[in-house]
Amino acid sequence: MLRKKLVRSSTPRKKKVALKLPRLARIKRKIAPQIPAKKFRSIQKHGDNPIIEPRPDRKWESKATFNPGVVCLDGKVHILYRAIGDNDVSVLGYAVSSDGFTIEDRADEPAYTAEVEHKGAELREIPRAVYASGGGWNGGCEDPRLTQIGGKVHLLYTAFDGWGSIRIALSSISIQDFLARKWNWKKPVLISPSGEIHKNWVLFPEKIGGKYAILHSISPDILIDFLENLDELDGKAKVVTSRYGSGTERKGAWDNWIRGAGPPPIKTDEGWLLLYHAMDKRDPGRYKLGAMMLDPNDPTKVLYRSRHPILEPDEYYENHGFKGGVVYSCGASVVGGNLFVYYGGADTVVCVASADLKSFLGELKVGDTPRLRVKPMGSHV
Repeated sequence: MLRKKLVRSSTPRKKKVALKLPRLARIKRKIAPQIPAKKFRSIQKHGDNPIIEPRPDRKWESKATFNPGVVCLDGKVHILYRAIGDNDVSVLGYAVSSDGFTIEDRADEPAYTAEVEHKGAELREIPRAVYASGGGWNGGCEDPRLTQIGGKVHLLYTAFDGWGSIRIALSSISIQDFLARKWNWKKPVLISPSGEIHKNWVLFPEKIGGKYAILHSISPDILIDFLENLDELDGKAKVVTSRYGSGTERKGAWDNWIRGAGPPPIKTDEGWLLLYHAMDKRDPGRYKLGAMMLDPNDPTKVLYRSRHPILEPDEYYENHGFKGGVVYSCGASVVGGNLFVYYGGADTVVCVASADLKSFLGELKVGDTPRLRVKPMGSHV
């Protein structure tokens, strides 16, 4: 980050004039320097970032690898990341890590692909969408969110047909097949309405009140649909109806333009920890990450949230790529008491940050912001 140097002016200083302030203002000015600065344990960006980069020798992921979803199974972090190759179609790649930072294995072929049906403009009932998320001009599967419930790994992602349909798709796979890398995914179902654009939907990692819970909006309200069975959704007669507001209720706050949920919620002793994407209209063009705590019994209620972003695009790998100024998280996990946040940098690479979960939640609750900072290369939490 560039910092401006302070330069002394050669202009003669003007004589200071004492201003008469209201009594309360004078008291505040007098005691403010005596208030100690708040301390918090930083959540840190890993020094070896990015941990996954495009591979020019793989045509399906030669241009970009980013926006990873994760699931923890058998003591390892399994990563599905969005990849774009020579044909500009988005697919999902696979990688695995034992420590959360080091990629010990990475698949040579996609773990998930979506059929993209291309039609001419004369066959389209809706105009072509002005949409180029991550450079995926020709459609595919974008921004995966993974959730394990019972013996299955559920996958939510943004399905783009390369023209005008941008909907949320749902698929799943058995844990046994997932670990064996037998990609026998269930045929996906489009669960958001046709003719509408929806992104950033997440599935809670356990049933709430005996029902599956899909969070599909966080602005202006937290909206969650509860389902007896996910098979109820058929993409036609039964879909999840949602609405989205641009965050007008957050005037004056850093997140005055809320974009949507990040990773699936994480259950903690305090409630449901939800990371989310937002922007500040006073700082345009920069995607940031915030955190909020949802009520454990009624997750439509926000208990508290970070007063400032917990993650901002300040590093070179978050500003040099297809779209600079972007940090975008689709996956987070808790391993050994540590919170790991996986995110895409500049719509091009995969990165990770981590923190002690207990400290992070403590700081979040009292109103501090556990900002993410760079960790020395090769170090761990």
